[in-house]
Amino acid sequence: MTENTYQKTVSDTVDDDSRVLSANSWLQVLRAKLGLVVPQNVRDALEGALKTGTSENFTDAERKMLERLLRFGSSRVASLMIPRADITALDEDEPISELLETFNEAGVSRIPLFRETLDDPRGMILIKDVLRWLMAEATGQPVKGAKTDQEAEKPALNQFDLRSVDLSRPITTVKIRRQILYVPPSMPAVDLLIRMQSTRIHMALVVDEYGGTDGLVTIEDLIEQVVGNIEDEHDDDEETNIVVDPKLGIVAVARTPIEELEKHLNMKLVPEDEETEVDTIGGLIFSMLGRVPARGELIRHPSGVEFEVLDADPRRVKKLKIHPPRPPVTNAKSLPETPKA
Repeated sequence: MTENTYQKTVSDTVDDDSRVLSANSWLQVLRAKLGLVVPQNVRDALEGALKTGTSENFTDAERKMLERLLRFGSSRVASLMIPRADITALDEDEPISELLETFNEAGVSRIPLFRETLDDPRGMILIKDVLRWLMAEATGQPVKGAKTDQEAEKPALNQFDLRSVDLSRPITTVKIRRQILYVPPSMPAVDLLIRMQSTRIHMALVVDEYGGTDGLVTIEDLIEQVVGNIEDEHDDDEETNIVVDPKLGIVAVARTPIEELEKHLNMKLVPEDEETEVDTIGGLIFSMLGRVPARGELIRHPSGVEFEVLDADPRRVKKLKIHPPRPPVTNAKSLPETPKA
């Protein structure tokens, strides 16, 4: 071994030892904050503190976020994706007018494109790119390379005319299409979030082993797993997860978070050790049966709650009727016999 090689080896060893010492010091600080004495890894320490209530230094909001973060760390894309049947997408041969109408009705900022079927995706369209294109078409001269903002605004202010825009043009003729990510269902959610950050592509199609489209994930879906639901101006108009129908009773969509149903029924449906595996009512049904139930099938939960499938296809459950547990039958007191005349 040469002297230079020896010095480099010693230097690397010292650096590694320093990193280990730094990590251990950080762990000691965290354990002290959490009130833990027994040495253990950070994840176990945090999970233990959250379960035993020794994390009094955290607020309720911080505790809930940490719990969601731990669940997110073990989540897969398949458990977070929007199912194929719920994807809002357009054929690239549709006219621009249909694209604008879809953006307006869906209340989304990105729409994936396909050719004939979702199994042949062709990228995505962003609403901001559509607006830029409309501005350029309406002014008659796309502004490129303007030196100042004032120079860029002049054509829009003086020559803006939407009547000159041909909205019957197919989407494919407009050069505003962007790339979209393609990921497998088994991909860790954390890895997808990192990939979206590095590529700056915030929408991914979930593709199975045969190349078919299973679902869709946006960066908002991933972030909501950690910080909770992010309401925007379009969420107020979305379908309510659980409704009480005058005729049917309690009806819920399968993607309803299981916590929401538990709160509605005021009872626990999923044991604590299984909470990381079951997120929705549909996921609970699948975990109980190991398959997708058929329409009309009745599934009985150990708690006494019964789930009646109102709508389903071969791939997933869509809507269910919830039958709360029936109250126990009490023996009625026998009435005294009427004396015979």
